[in-house]
Amino acid sequence: MIAITLPDGSKREFAAAVSIQQLAESIGPGLAKAALAGKVDGQLVDTSFLIERDSAVSIITVRDADGIDVIRHSCAHLMANAVKNLFPAAQVTIGPVIENGFFYDFAFERPFTPEDLSAIEKEMERLVSADIRVDRSLMTRNDAVALFEGMGEKYKVEIISGIPSEQGLSFYRQGEFIDLCRGPHVPSTGHIKAFKLMSVAGAYWRGDSRNAMLQRIYGTAWGDKKALTSYLTMLEEAERRDHRKIGKKLDLFHFQEEAPGMVFWHPAGWTIYQIIRHYMQEIWKINGYKEINTPQLVDYTLWEKSGHAQKFKDEMFSVESDNRMYAIKPMNCPCHVQVFNQGLKSYRDLPLRLAEFGACHRYEPSGSMHGLMRVRSFTQDDAHIFCAREDIQSEVSSFIALVEQVYNDFGFTDVTLKLSTRPVNRVGADEIWDEAEKALETALNNTGRPWDLQPGEGAFYGPKIEFTLKDCMGRNRQCGTIQVDFSMPGRLGAEYVAEDNTRHVPVMLHRAIFGSFERFIGILIEHYEGSFPAWLAPQQVVVMNITDKQADYCASVVKSLQNNGFRAEADLRNEKIGFKIREHTIQRIPYLLVAGDKEVEAGTLAVRDRTGKDLGVMTIDCFIQHLQQDVARFGRLPE
Repeated sequence: MIAITLPDGSKREFAAAVSIQQLAESIGPGLAKAALAGKVDGQLVDTSFLIERDSAVSIITVRDADGIDVIRHSCAHLMANAVKNLFPAAQVTIGPVIENGFFYDFAFERPFTPEDLSAIEKEMERLVSADIRVDRSLMTRNDAVALFEGMGEKYKVEIISGIPSEQGLSFYRQGEFIDLCRGPHVPSTGHIKAFKLMSVAGAYWRGDSRNAMLQRIYGTAWGDKKALTSYLTMLEEAERRDHRKIGKKLDLFHFQEEAPGMVFWHPAGWTIYQIIRHYMQEIWKINGYKEINTPQLVDYTLWEKSGHAQKFKDEMFSVESDNRMYAIKPMNCPCHVQVFNQGLKSYRDLPLRLAEFGACHRYEPSGSMHGLMRVRSFTQDDAHIFCAREDIQSEVSSFIALVEQVYNDFGFTDVTLKLSTRPVNRVGADEIWDEAEKALETALNNTGRPWDLQPGEGAFYGPKIEFTLKDCMGRNRQCGTIQVDFSMPGRLGAEYVAEDNTRHVPVMLHRAIFGSFERFIGILIEHYEGSFPAWLAPQQVVVMNITDKQADYCASVVKSLQNNGFRAEADLRNEKIGFKIREHTIQRIPYLLVAGDKEVEAGTLAVRDRTGKDLGVMTIDCFIQHLQQDVARFGRLPE
């Protein structure tokens, strides 16, 4: 008998091997109809997969994240099928699942047009209506090469030829279309219910600019029409909130070709930058960090010693001077070790927390840059904690609490924690990795909050915790991180004198909260749609007169606000007050103060916010108290 344990703990027994589909049918017709795939002892498989031994099994449907991935993977094949039907000369290459969708790269003699996309989408709908069965089969490498050579699919031949001969090859066929794939896939095309093709872009074969340029068609797929509509609505909202558009509208920053991937900050944008910087400086002081600053240009040999040159050389900018090769700093960690190494350190000096607003430069391909979100020049809120091994867990626990506080101050309350463990290619003994991973796991468990495991996603020198915040549109933004490093301090000669007078290499914790100022500000712009909370707004108050008779009074109000530390300006233009209010509302200024003859006589101001809400008439002292309370909340909602 084969015993199958279901997710609810119940068991089912079968006298012989049973497929995922047969198992679903034994549970009920509704589940049998909804089944997209299965998970057997943690492995995702097709519904045709035979269970031949005692196993823990779950049936995957559109309600599961794995089910949506199966749909998207299958939809990539569906699109390739449609392209081949409409454009037989097109060659298929690769088509993976990506966040919220999929893409497939094609080699074709001419660019695909919007009309082509519409035609492809209609052909996909026809294939879905036909509910074509999807079958998995195995093939030897030689047979597969012969098959695809006969079809004229040279890119598939190249892919297959690069796969080790001893590795089994699986293929999926739907009607006349066949494609190489590990799977799993939906049982039939009729299970793909909601999709849309989004755009076409150029992409080099295997991502190498020396290779042929292909055409990449992007699409999205969901479990049902409602989810698809919700996603498309979110994209429209995201387009409206695009930080590049808002940045231009509010005159925050710009980019230009003379400095690709590098930000020109305008006064208003630089004000936001400085507010955030000052905020983080205060956080550092309160939490025992010492701020430092290190050079931008460092001899290339330091990066070779640290291991960065070998791993990241293609991302580093370098320059030669005085017969020496220098690298423009791509990260701050090796330089922080140099500061630690000045003067012999004792165990009493630990933990030593060194922080820097480190300006870094990394080469990003021109096609991957995206406004503030991905740049070549950026500043990190970078810090490194040098500590003894027994201090790892307590330092990490303190940092987790600090990250939560900072994100809440900026208005982000939904934060996901993820533990990334040892990758295949790594440095250091397994015993050290065991110790580091256990310390991070303990710190996460002590929070009492759920966290996700990302096996194999750690850095090459140590495991890490990633902090992912969710913005107002539900998009995940990975920002903060803390990484345990047993390797670099030793490579760069760091050591301290322990209590027993022996020399030890400190553990180095790499940590950041924002990640980069540029990207974090881009996230803030989109999250708030440029309507920043009062503490972050480049200009917090504008004071407007109705006629010239109130000009002196408005000027005195502005002076009083500025003396209290607020960013306030007067608008004394000879324009109608309605025009002024509209203009400053569009500029998202939090508070609009109006003074007419009555206000001047009473020593008051008519106060409204940028949403148009009338907050009533206040004295200047009353308004200052109101604004102080608003600023003190940071980005947190009023209780």
